[in-house]
Formats: sequence, C-alpha cells, structure tokens
Amino acid sequence: MESIAVALAQKTYEISIAPGNLERLGEKCRALGLGEKIMVVSNPAVFGLYGARTIAALTQANFQVSYCELPDGERYKTLKSIESIHDLALENGLDRSSTLVALGGGVIGDMTGFAAATWLRGINVVQVPTTLLAMVDSSIGGKTGVNHPKGKNLIGAFHQPRLVLTDPQVLATLPEREFRAGMAEVIKYAIIGDPELFDRLEQANGLKQHEVNLELLSTILTRSARAKADVVSKDEHELTGLRATLNYGHTIGHAIESVTKYVVVNHGEAVAIGMVAAGQLAVKLQLWTTAAAQRQNDVIHSADLATKLPTGIDLDEIIKTLKSDKKVKAGKGVFILPTRIGNTKTIGYEVENPTADLVSDALITQVLTAMLPITNT
Repeated sequence: MESIAVALAQKTYEISIAPGNLERLGEKCRALGLGEKIMVVSNPAVFGLYGARTIAALTQANFQVSYCELPDGERYKTLKSIESIHDLALENGLDRSSTLVALGGGVIGDMTGFAAATWLRGINVVQVPTTLLAMVDSSIGGKTGVNHPKGKNLIGAFHQPRLVLTDPQVLATLPEREFRAGMAEVIKYAIIGDPELFDRLEQANGLKQHEVNLELLSTILTRSARAKADVVSKDEHELTGLRATLNYGHTIGHAIESVTKYVVVNHGEAVAIGMVAAGQLAVKLQLWTTAAAQRQNDVIHSADLATKLPTGIDLDEIIKTLKSDKKVKAGKGVFILPTRIGNTKTIGYEVENPTADLVSDALITQVLTAMLPITNT
C-alpha cells in the first residue's frame, strides 16, 4: 500500500493507493471523523460497476448513505448538473458535517468537488477515482469546477479533498480509450519534471493498456501522484507559478476540447495533441531540440494517442478560444514549454503585442497548420 501526503498550510490529506482499497473506504472515512451523512456522486456506468461495493463499504462503517447519478460525459459538466447534486443534498439533509464522495473519473470528480465547495459554503469531499486520468491527476489538488459554453473550467473553486482513495483494481473495467487518456497525463508528468519516469515509459514494450504490466502501472500511479502532491503542496492556489507547470499541453488542449464541443476528443487526447503542439512551439523558439520533441512524440504515439489535430477543426476558432482562456490577463497569457525532458519554462503569450521571443498567434497557427491531418482529395 502506498500512502502519499499532500501537505498544505491548513491541512494535510492522504492519497491512498492499494489494490482492494474500495472495501476500505468506510473505515478510512470513519478514521477522518467525518459526519454521519455521505452522498455518493457517480455516473450510471461507474455506479453500475462499483456503486454497490462503495455503498456497502460506507454502510458497514455506519454512515447514512445516499447517492446521485449524473449523465456520463464532459458535455454534462455544467451548472445544471451541480444544481442536481444540490437538490439531492437538500433532499437527503446533508449538513455542514456531511460528505460528498466522488466515484468516477475527472468529470465526476470536478463536479462533485465544486458541489461540495458551494453547498452550505463548503462541506467535505472524498475522491474515489476510477479512471487512470483521475488517479494520476484530476482527483489530486483541489481544483474543482464546470465548463462554460465559451471555455473549459471557467467556473470553479479550489476545494481540497479530505482523502483520495485509489484502487488500481477498478482499472480492469476501464475502456481502452480512457486508459489512453490517462497516459497523456502520465507523459506530461514525465516531461515537466521526472526524466526517470520518462525513461521507464520510453523503454517499455508499448504503453497501450494490455502492454502495461502491474509493476509499470504501480510506478505510473505512485510517481505521478507524488509529483502532483509535491507541486500542490508548494503552490496550492497557483500563486507562485509552480503549479502552472501542470498545465503543460493543456492550453491548446483545452481550446481543442472547447472548439470541438467536448464530443470529438476527450481530455487526455486533447492534452496529448497539446503537448505535441507545445513541443513544436518550443522548437520554433529554440528552447529545445527537434530530437527531444521527437522522443516525446514517440512516447505519445506508443500510448496510441494522436499527434495530429482532429479532422475539420477550425484553427481560427482555436486562436479565438485561447484568448478567452482563464489564465489570460490584460491581453497577456502564458505557455508552459519544455527546455529538456524533465524541465519546462514559462513563456509569455502576447495576445495583443507579440514579439519574436514570445508565443504569438502567427506562431501557433504555423505549428497547428503543420499538425492538420492529411486528407485524401
């Protein structure tokens, strides 16, 4: 069993990683001294697989348990879904001592966290991630929120969980596409700060779901979780700039998700494409080498992730969406770009007054044009 501490100024919480952890959920929550009422939030697919076990574990620990099922998919990550959680919280009498348990992937985790942050000005939330992406990234760090029609995660709050409980055994039922999505975030961690992890990924006999053995999976889960915990502990609310490194590949990735209405590519697939783009921007700005960019792209390809843009995407819409990114302030934005495998640099994105040493609309367009899919005419 791995226990990783996320040490924050106000409180410290545990990331617990162990096979069979789902059955320990109740005892873990009881040890934290949580209130008597717990509501599990999930989607129909995940709840059908693991809802009964989750409720049984909590009931055996003498919690009063209710549940809320939300539709599955990024397009349902909206304020309307938050209202549904709040409605059931009211119906089931959840008070300030109560807890929401997020049972699912990143979408469920983000929405449950935001609902917890906004119900009665903040109640407990426990994250029980069921996808690789959520296990290594989104369940850790307290970023919660929903999408706005004009952009991803524009509505949200920081609200740290009381516990992150990971059971690797639930990945046995994870669809292959969702496993690929999680590998994109793992590759991100390797590029931004863990060259040893990158070497392990590069030397593996493929990174597709059936090719990742238990030893490599354990390494992926623990090293990624430790990396996220370390960054969050040092920069909980993105005040020092350190946490911004976690956005590697996400700036263009989020824009791709938004432009394609969250139905063409999932988050991890978009991040993979965003990392390829960021790597090429770094090459153009002479921050890192073509060879290093190719090594990154080869690892992305070995995870069966795309390195080209989706067919039919509008580059002008991507540029327009980048300008409304929540990190753009007074016409200035930032890109996280690699300088070597294991290190990155923050580079300005001048929305209004570009210069040669900054990311510009023209440079982004040049890079993305080269990433358009080849079509037969």
